[in-house]
Amino acid sequence: MRIVRLVLVRGQAARVDIHFMKSARANLLLPIIVLVVGCVELAKAVEKKVRVVATVSMVADLVKQVGGDRVEVVGLMGAGVDPHLYKATASDVTKLQQSDVIFYNGLVLEGKMQDIFTKLARTKKFVYPVAEAISENRLLEPPQFEGHYDPHVWFDVELWTFCSQTVVKGLSEYSPKDKVYFEQRGKEAATKLRALHEWSLKKANELPKDRRILVTSHDAYNYFGRAYGFQVVALQGVSTVTEAGLADMTKLVDFIKKNKVKAIFVESSVSPATIQRISKDAGVKIGGELFSDAMGTVGQIENGYDLGTYEGMIKHNLTTIVEALK
Repeated sequence: MRIVRLVLVRGQAARVDIHFMKSARANLLLPIIVLVVGCVELAKAVEKKVRVVATVSMVADLVKQVGGDRVEVVGLMGAGVDPHLYKATASDVTKLQQSDVIFYNGLVLEGKMQDIFTKLARTKKFVYPVAEAISENRLLEPPQFEGHYDPHVWFDVELWTFCSQTVVKGLSEYSPKDKVYFEQRGKEAATKLRALHEWSLKKANELPKDRRILVTSHDAYNYFGRAYGFQVVALQGVSTVTEAGLADMTKLVDFIKKNKVKAIFVESSVSPATIQRISKDAGVKIGGELFSDAMGTVGQIENGYDLGTYEGMIKHNLTTIVEALK
């Protein structure tokens, strides 16, 4: 018997006891054994990614932009999902509990999940509403949503830039050793968002101001209207929880006719039935589908843009609106 002592410390071969027979076969097996053990140790030494759970797809996209290859992001709400009505499943709760960091929009967008976030935050979980970085004087408080701010802040791209700061903060607090990396990624994301904001301003200016009237299913575009000079008129309020009545529909039809609106729009996360009826009653075309409370599916291309990305969604929406109202 021959004894060879090798041990792997942090991926480096040192000593480990291996007994083998003095034979050609045994001598051939030794380096294979050492290699296998070394690979296992090296795999363990690889840094584990930060496990992040995000609610709506816009937040998930922002976390991916800031976190890069050091995060693993799971989004709870996919394409076509209405966050105002969304209730967490047992599977969702498990994902939230097993995550390292949680990001959600806040401002009561995910209203039916707020209690879950509050409880997890009390257990010292890393839980962050991304909209907390926005100053209150920049937030809108529509009369019909008294007591709460409008949560659809991502439609003002400049405001969404501030939200990237919350993501940098949250990831850095969980993983301080990666703080410099996250800060650099955050700066790069903010630069891209500022460029997107400038593109949006330029695109909106293709329309004369008197034609910038946006009629949609629900009041998700108030920040959009303020940022890019549109008058926004919606059938429902900020939340989709309450349904529009007959009087609201009649009022909207009269408004469309009076202002000679050229097109109105359906939304991906809201039933199109009422807008289709208004389109018929007002004699106005439907200009296309806009993405409001959820992005599209990654790889879903329209107008040359990937609807599964925040940038693609913003560019698709503006292009659709401008071209239909021209």
